[in-house]
Amino acid sequence: MGLTKTEIFTEQQNRIAMISKVFGHPARVAILQHLFKIDSCVCGDLVNVIGLAQPTISQHLKELKLLGLIKGNVEGTSVCYCIDPEAWTDMKAVLLEFLDQDLSEPGCC
Repeated sequence: MGLTKTEIFTEQQNRIAMISKVFGHPARVAILQHLFKIDSCVCGDLVNVIGLAQPTISQHLKELKLLGLIKGNVEGTSVCYCIDPEAWTDMKAVLLEFLDQDLSEPGCC
C-alpha cells in the first residue's frame, strides 16, 4: 500500500478530506451533537451518554481536537471539552464552499 501523497493536493482539498474523515464515524458525530446540546462536557459524561468505553471516547476526542473542532480545559483530574466556535465557523465555510458547487448543465456527463 502506497503513501497518500497529500502534498500533491491543495490545502483546501486536504482540509475537506480531514473534515470528512472526522465526520466519517458516528461516535464523533454523536460527541459533537452532545457537546452542542450541553455546551461543555467531561469525558466521563460522554462515556455514559455515547455508550462506548472511555479509551474509545478519548481516541475520538483526540481526533476532534486534532482537527481543532473542540478544545479542552483541565479541571482538576478531568478535562472539560467544548466546541471551538471559531474553528466550527471556519469548517462550515470550507464545506459550504465545496458543497455549494453546481453543475453548469444538469444531466451532462
